[in-house]
Amino acid sequence: MDAAARYIPIIPETAAPTRIAHYINGARVEVADGPTSPVYNPATGAQTGILPLADRAQVDVAVAAAKAAFPAWAQTPPQRRARVMFKLRDLLEANADKLASMITAEHGKTHSDALGEVARGLEVIEFACGIPHLLKGETTENVATQVDAYSLRQPLGVVAGITPFNFPAMVPMWMFPIAIACGNCFVLKPSERDPSPSLFLADLLAQAGLPPGVFNVVHGDKRAVDALLEHPDVKAISFVGSTPIAKYIYETGARHGKRVQALGGAKNHMVVMPDADLDQVADALMGAGYGSAGERCMAISVAVAVGDETADALIARLSPRVHALKIGPGDAPGMDMGPLITAMHRDRVRGYVDLGVTEGAQLVVDGRGREIPNSGDGYFLGGCLFDHVTAAMRIYQEEIFGPVLVVVRVDSYEEALKLVNDHEYGNGTAIFTRDGDAARDYVNRVQVGMVGVNVPIPVPSAFHSFGGWKASLFGDQHVYGPEGVRFYTRMKAVTTRWPTSIRAGAQFVMPH
Repeated sequence: MDAAARYIPIIPETAAPTRIAHYINGARVEVADGPTSPVYNPATGAQTGILPLADRAQVDVAVAAAKAAFPAWAQTPPQRRARVMFKLRDLLEANADKLASMITAEHGKTHSDALGEVARGLEVIEFACGIPHLLKGETTENVATQVDAYSLRQPLGVVAGITPFNFPAMVPMWMFPIAIACGNCFVLKPSERDPSPSLFLADLLAQAGLPPGVFNVVHGDKRAVDALLEHPDVKAISFVGSTPIAKYIYETGARHGKRVQALGGAKNHMVVMPDADLDQVADALMGAGYGSAGERCMAISVAVAVGDETADALIARLSPRVHALKIGPGDAPGMDMGPLITAMHRDRVRGYVDLGVTEGAQLVVDGRGREIPNSGDGYFLGGCLFDHVTAAMRIYQEEIFGPVLVVVRVDSYEEALKLVNDHEYGNGTAIFTRDGDAARDYVNRVQVGMVGVNVPIPVPSAFHSFGGWKASLFGDQHVYGPEGVRFYTRMKAVTTRWPTSIRAGAQFVMPH
């Protein structure tokens, strides 16, 4: 018997569900009554947690704690704020395995993938450690006679983040490290599906020396979201999720006078040119299409093959790899892919596979009926691969967010480029080719916010910024990196003149 067959789940199915707390003003806050939501281990289907759903009054308490903490935290020198980030970095490195296990237990992704999520979040914390330099303004001496000018960046106040289930640690870390390092106080509303990593991050922040009230966590559904969007003391909202909700967040937040960055859905294309290394392409598509069961906003879900010969060769390489995917509980060793987040979402993805067959696409690999060892009542679905998909099909047009890769055949590079540019989403894309001219032209002309050249998932490093175009982003600024610093601060321009012994008299024109 191999190791995968005799694994022991991190959370046994017989464990009683744990009641989960909010985190407000530096302490966990238990809520004895009110509505709750169950938290499940998607690998077993067992309920592991009971999550209280905050009402408007509880959100008000969290915002009030953040507002009270803001004056002192904003006046804390940036170097001292950076030291908290340095300590958080060390604590997170020391506890990465524990945090990854929490992610696996509530999200379902493999432990190695969860460790990768933690590592990418760590990069943003490392970027935030440089906040003393990042907050420096500009100075000009003598913009006019004996008049100097300088600029500075100041924090906004209380800001909030609303984050999705698919990256319960990384996406919050896209937001709060920079927001807090800039001098703001933060209220996080994580996904109801996997809330525990957020509380663990709160504990680590406290250990790192963050004062009470600077970071708070409230769990909830739409009521909590609306309370944050409408609260007069919340100055900015960051969101990652589906496009319909992103649009709602943007419109509602903006209507209430808030600065908003709302990242929405995606349908990420990989253009495969005839000169590409197809073995490299197949390997890239396996990781980019099926990693984390396809529950990534940067997953490649469409392969655009230029020429039938390219498509045939690509399908021949992909098909056996998809069949051979190692699927099982994320805490079992050697797995390529874990379960989907909920039974409802698994059934939704399966419904898209049914739809693709009905629409006339060729289902090359059917993962709907795949038997998965140790799956029990978990929310598993095997990898699926479609060929001969057209732009008119819903499985091409809509975000599936599951282990479903579709291949679209086109006759030319120009047709491939037009296909990508015509899609409503513009989050991420990639081109695989050996031709520098084609790659450069694609980078310049494609209407997508993040582009990879022979890189399947072009997520920018933490010292750049992340964000798409078109229906994939609502708002003017991307998350983390330099754009994150700009989002969580506002510019103030100062013009100064000090009295001198020489009086110039009244002036009725602009100084020059």
